[in-house]
Amino acid sequence: MVRGHKIASFREACLELGLLESDSYIEQALEEAAHFQMPYMLRSLFAMLLFYCYPKNPKHLWQSFEEHLSSDYKRSSAHRHCTPIEIKRKVLQDINVTLEHMGKNLDDYHFLEDSFTSSHTERLTKEIQSETTIPIDPEDLLLAEKLNSSQRHAFDLILDSVSCSKGQTFFVDGPGGTGKTFLYRALLVSLRSHGYVAIAVATSGVAASLLPGGRTAHSRFKIPLDFSKQKACQLSKQSSVARLIVDAKLILWDEASMAKKEAIEAFHCLLTDIMESDLPFGGKTIIFGGDFRQTLPVIEHLPPPDLVQSTLLCSHLWSHMCKLQLGTNMRATLDPAFSAFLLRVGEGVEPVDEHGQISLSPHMVIPYQNKQESLDRCVLCPKNSSVDEINEMMIAKFPGCLHRYISCDRTVVRRYQADYQDFLNSLNPKGLPPHELLLKENCPIILLRNVNPTDGLCNGTRLICRQLADHTIFAEIVSRPHRGKKVFIPKIPLQTSDTEKNGIPFIRTQFPVRLCFAMTINKSQGQTLDYVGIYLREPVFSHGQLYVALSKARNSSAVKVLIAPGTSDDVKTYCKTRNVVFQDIFKFVNI
Repeated sequence: MVRGHKIASFREACLELGLLESDSYIEQALEEAAHFQMPYMLRSLFAMLLFYCYPKNPKHLWQSFEEHLSSDYKRSSAHRHCTPIEIKRKVLQDINVTLEHMGKNLDDYHFLEDSFTSSHTERLTKEIQSETTIPIDPEDLLLAEKLNSSQRHAFDLILDSVSCSKGQTFFVDGPGGTGKTFLYRALLVSLRSHGYVAIAVATSGVAASLLPGGRTAHSRFKIPLDFSKQKACQLSKQSSVARLIVDAKLILWDEASMAKKEAIEAFHCLLTDIMESDLPFGGKTIIFGGDFRQTLPVIEHLPPPDLVQSTLLCSHLWSHMCKLQLGTNMRATLDPAFSAFLLRVGEGVEPVDEHGQISLSPHMVIPYQNKQESLDRCVLCPKNSSVDEINEMMIAKFPGCLHRYISCDRTVVRRYQADYQDFLNSLNPKGLPPHELLLKENCPIILLRNVNPTDGLCNGTRLICRQLADHTIFAEIVSRPHRGKKVFIPKIPLQTSDTEKNGIPFIRTQFPVRLCFAMTINKSQGQTLDYVGIYLREPVFSHGQLYVALSKARNSSAVKVLIAPGTSDDVKTYCKTRNVVFQDIFKFVNI
């Protein structure tokens, strides 16, 4: 019996439960979503399923759900004079737009007679038009008038480089809360309101979503993810993006301090090739932004000196950059003492005791007395093991009916499947959802992949589960700037990274989410939180982690820290913790 129905065989039962892989879960996901009667969301889901799930019969999917996908066009008074063929074309074009943002189009799936592959001229026109018609928030037009002195200095220098075609490269450095994103938005709206092209990218999907028209640098410029296999950007000089780069007055790259130096150098080579210039970054005006006090690129098995050499800093391009510093912490203006403390922590100059530990203010620290009572206030942790501990405890306490989702795991090389099936289920690799995902309606979750960045579904986006079905999650985004948007999340196949550490490569088909009562400090970078709890079951272990965790709040009263296993009654003892800062970084940037 499965969900009250008798099943003819064990195999059919496993297929029904999603324990064996088949196309049925794709169709069932669309059936569940169709009940919501939101065709525009269903079209986005259809595109995601085509892109991520590789259905064996996409034509059957289209024919089965064409009516649901088209119903709003058929009801709309604006389209009442359209023929069925014209409506079909509009619906497919809508789906195609979403696919193009992901890097494919409908022609890749070979189930339509009509072609949706645009000509080079059409793609060029579409790319330019999409950048020059990015919606401008009327409130953003007033941002330039609200800049503080350091922001205004940077703003004027950058616009002067643009207007005089100086082609300078800038690095905007500022601790968390100094208004880097505020400055970026002012620059972008200043140029775009005059019809100029300004390209905005970021290293992470969350940071990109905060910039109007933002994309990840890897997706926009086709920068390789694995530099051991490919060194150059996979972008043709004849492509529409190349023409966009030529026309751009400004290119902005946020969170560049989190990018590997190979990514920056590949970007430099791309621009010099497209612009046919030997000048740094092809003579374009470029803004890199970031904060070297925050966590650095994740590069395993490297000691601190080599880690420093693997960042943007060691690049020969660094010497050509004009460094601009934003010093006023706008996020903590109501608590200047806390702002000064954060800066000392971030730069590693907060005094330490004989054990190498710094002291936190007693009013920020929760006495370690009753673990169950204290942990419900903690949301940021250095390691995934602590995050899992809190999430498991919280979902058990959270009200509502528990939904248990089991993944389908299969080896990349099929002949190993029988030997490793149970073993794969026990694995919990970094970046993949768990084999057993336990959720309840209205619980918080976080995305683990850039599923559909144009809809705000980026790696790190936080959501609330509003309705849980067998094959879809109906959720509401709570991360800015897409807060309040309703979306469908399907199960998709996710492959482990190709490293020896993960053992045998395998693919896990599961919802690309985890519970988010707690998250790692690294994952919180780029997030905005009103209240911050920090659980230090063990001290922080990498550069900038403590600084990132503490700087999520606007003032010290919004931060609570639980340090384990501090059982001493001595306040000075339980307020102590380790701070990790590689100060060689600051020697390069002259902070």
